[in-house]
Amino acid sequence: MKFFGFGLLALVIASLSAYAAAINVDLGTADSFAVLAGSAVTNTGTSTVHGSVGVSPGSAISGFPPGLVSGGTIHNMDATAAQAQSDLTTAYNFAAGESCSNNLTGMDLGGLTLTSGVYCFDSSAQLTGALSLNAQGNPNAVFVFKIGDTLTTASNSSVVFINGGQGDSVFWKVGSSATLGTSTAFAGNILALTSITLNTTASIQCGRALARNGAVTLDTNNVSIDTEGCETSTPGGTVPEPSTASLLLLIGAPALLWLRRLKSVHK
Repeated sequence: MKFFGFGLLALVIASLSAYAAAINVDLGTADSFAVLAGSAVTNTGTSTVHGSVGVSPGSAISGFPPGLVSGGTIHNMDATAAQAQSDLTTAYNFAAGESCSNNLTGMDLGGLTLTSGVYCFDSSAQLTGALSLNAQGNPNAVFVFKIGDTLTTASNSSVVFINGGQGDSVFWKVGSSATLGTSTAFAGNILALTSITLNTTASIQCGRALARNGAVTLDTNNVSIDTEGCETSTPGGTVPEPSTASLLLLIGAPALLWLRRLKSVHK
């Protein structure tokens, strides 16, 4: 019996390990950039960027002013921007290498409530409405979205947090380009291979618009790396966190059934 007890415990631990939490993505020196592009940064209107703005290897930055940069500086094809691009590439590849917890291909992110993990889309991802990220009371909860092609949000879409969590621990690895629809309230770090476009009055809270090869295009937006006050809640309260007993029961039940069958065979 002791063997079976220890065996069940080992299987439960193995199951928990197989569903390991997402690993935080280290942005390196790109962490200080709210906006970083490969070819150009273009702004229209009174955008506010809290954090540095940079471009490398391109050299085109326009629209500042009327755009305002605070809490950082503008780096136009200098060594700082070049190093940030190098670190962005490393971060992008690291995120791309994380193992998927769930494959959401073909599903709209709007209306979903997700816990910490790595979520994959084989091709494009769409957000229409509100996506709720449930940190389950863990201040270190990490969410990684691996998107094979494009990321697109509809107008007035949003990413919100419940039971803690913040945009600084959310990473969107986008295989081509990302487009945020008008008045989208987005959260997290967009790591795009090509370009990022923020339509009129779209915003990114506690996050970044980081494009490796293409342009970042702004239009009267707010992008901020500031983590203070970025935690938000969905209307209607919080989602209850599953108990440890329930989680162990869910994971351990199949293992227990298998062990019982194995024991009966050896009788």
